[in-house]
Amino acid sequence: MKGNRLDLIRVEFHCHTIYSKDSLTSPERLVKACRRKGIDRVIVTDHNTIAGARAAQALDPELVVVGEEILTTRGELLAAFVKEEVPAGLSPQEAIRRLKGQGAFISVSHPFDIYRGGHWDEADLLEILPDVDAIEVFNSRCWSPEFNQQAQEFAERHNVPGTVGSDAHAPLELGRSVLLLEQFQGAEEMRAVIRRGVPNVRWSRPWVHLISRFAVLLKGLKSGLDMQNQP
Repeated sequence: MKGNRLDLIRVEFHCHTIYSKDSLTSPERLVKACRRKGIDRVIVTDHNTIAGARAAQALDPELVVVGEEILTTRGELLAAFVKEEVPAGLSPQEAIRRLKGQGAFISVSHPFDIYRGGHWDEADLLEILPDVDAIEVFNSRCWSPEFNQQAQEFAERHNVPGTVGSDAHAPLELGRSVLLLEQFQGAEEMRAVIRRGVPNVRWSRPWVHLISRFAVLLKGLKSGLDMQNQP
């Protein structure tokens, strides 16, 4: 590894803002929490939108990287350095084509967590493997630690770099899992250093999913009340 551990920066690869249907974290609160927790770079990866990431980046361009978590017809992708939003519902190949066209860094979200709609069948994952830069080998919100173990073993077996992430939907979750990396600017430099990353990870207890469920319920209730109040 180049340099020593003191030269490395703490990178949060996976988190959400209020622009995701299952989070109540404003971009302002996310940025403040990252600063308070000593996170050096945060990739904001809202579901199928980059609006929250752009709003957060406007507050702190040095801290925030625009990313997106994209639901394809086979599973979810996790991208960094996204310039143009990629919609949900595309085939993995088409979503990857669009991401590659803008030079984005492409990982795969919680590939083996069977309790999430965005998990992958291994055959589908193998099909796209030559076209992605990494897979997420540790996600703090995986329902069971065994799903992360599967991802780690898969990455090692196929010699694929790994990313880790808190998958934070609330400020208290930010920084639970970060990757210590050498300094980088842009997706190409990230690709150059990703294999030398040092994971610093903690599993989140399943109760954190209640935060997401509460956000979905609250937003649904608010939407219903707004519709009732329309003239």
